[in-house]
Amino acid sequence: MSREEMFLDELSYISSDELGEALVNIINMLPEYWLEKPASSTGKYHPDYALGEGGLLRHSKAAMRIGYELLSNPVIGEKYTPREKDLLLMSLLVHDGLKLGNPEEKYTRFDHPILMADFIVENQEELGLTKEDAKFMAEVIKTHMGAWTTDYNGNEVLEKPKTKYQNFVHMCDFLASRKCILVPFDKNNNISV
Repeated sequence: MSREEMFLDELSYISSDELGEALVNIINMLPEYWLEKPASSTGKYHPDYALGEGGLLRHSKAAMRIGYELLSNPVIGEKYTPREKDLLLMSLLVHDGLKLGNPEEKYTRFDHPILMADFIVENQEELGLTKEDAKFMAEVIKTHMGAWTTDYNGNEVLEKPKTKYQNFVHMCDFLASRKCILVPFDKNNNISV
């Protein structure tokens, strides 16, 4: 199964054909571990569906689906343009695309939001994104950790979300990491509702 086939549901959430193609390009450029590793090496910070083989993939899909459901609500969604919605959803799907670094390291890179944001900007042309769209995605990805901005040594590494876009991406990622919110997946790692 191709990577594009693995994400048919998620690609259907993107209204712009141009941005859908860009999302396929991003998906195809991310390391293989994004599709295979668990979302949490310890199991402390994510629900059961995000653990084990493919857990990071399922967490990424769940974060995007939560965003899609929220943006489909007219009270929430009316605050965003169709392009902003597409870019928010794309960012949610790939926010942890370099969680273990590039090349892959053994443990989560604390600065992975910055690595992924830089990846989007540095590969903007190859991905098929405008500079503005790449900057938008980078801005919301780099702050997806929310309040957790200091590394294991107490160094301030990440920025906190400030804009409504950054807060939205953090909120969806946060909800996808809560153990009390269970997202059902089928045997092909697709959300089954």
